[in-house]
Amino acid sequence: MSKALRWSERWFRFGLWIVAVVFASFLIGLGGNIVENLPRVEQRLTLDSFLDQAAAERLRSEIEAAQQARQTAQDAHDQAQLKLNIARSDASTARDTFNNWLATRRATQRAEQDQELIARTGELDALKAAERQALAVVQTQQQALLDQQQAESRARQALSDMREAAGERYHDELRGQELRVFGYRLALTLPLLAVAGWLFARQRKSTWWPFVWGFIYFALFAFFVELVPYIPSYGGWVRYVVGIVLTVLVGRYAIIALNRYLERQKQAEALPDVERRKELSYDVALARLGKKVCPGCERAVDLTNNAIDYCPHCGICLFDHCSACNERKSAFARFCHACGAAARS
Repeated sequence: MSKALRWSERWFRFGLWIVAVVFASFLIGLGGNIVENLPRVEQRLTLDSFLDQAAAERLRSEIEAAQQARQTAQDAHDQAQLKLNIARSDASTARDTFNNWLATRRATQRAEQDQELIARTGELDALKAAERQALAVVQTQQQALLDQQQAESRARQALSDMREAAGERYHDELRGQELRVFGYRLALTLPLLAVAGWLFARQRKSTWWPFVWGFIYFALFAFFVELVPYIPSYGGWVRYVVGIVLTVLVGRYAIIALNRYLERQKQAEALPDVERRKELSYDVALARLGKKVCPGCERAVDLTNNAIDYCPHCGICLFDHCSACNERKSAFARFCHACGAAARS
């Protein structure tokens, strides 16, 4: 903030900068909401949108039916396995009893026990037949269970293949949608950047400069910050290319402005002293003197040296004498600091 400005003017300028920042913050908030919600202009995509719904529903029904049949087969298999275990246990117990009895009969050699031997052998054969029958039931249930598992597996594989094929189309379309939405965001932020550049070049020192600078900050933030989370993999190229273009444009403008300034300074230094001091703004002259530079050529000058009344670089008068009290004073002061007399025009 320049020391040449009045105290009230400095505070007014500070307040206007606050206005610029607040204006920019509200614009940034609004712009952020718009940029974030831009995808809503596109239809929301899901993987199911790319599936053959009739075929997929049929496969899902097959999977559900296979699951139910598999559970039923599993329950029947468990029951058959339990019966097989009981039959095996009964046969094993009967075999042990028969072996014990047979050993006793051999020891006694009693002929009257031949009929009992035949009966016991028949009972053992019946138990073995029951065991084989139970085993056959278990094997049948195992086959049914395997059939249902394979049917379910085939249906799941078919559905997986269908989803994989749909997934490729889904990702392609999602990529296209992402590019379109990024294009919408770019189409929104690039014009803002262009308007901000025009405002910077033409309106940054106008009466409404707080709103101009607020809009410039908003446009820069929208493009270089708000756009970042939504940039696709190649989107950084766009950002860097725009940054390069802006840098070139601003650099070109700065170079041209510098050359124009140097040319104006060269022409101004060729003018008579009185004319040059008249063209200098009072506030600008005081601001440059406050920085200990010559108001005319802006080169450093030792203003504390009382022997220096003229700039040694461009020859402009820096100090003269009051016409009323002859006190040495700044040539740019409007009144004498010693007696208050008005300076000579």
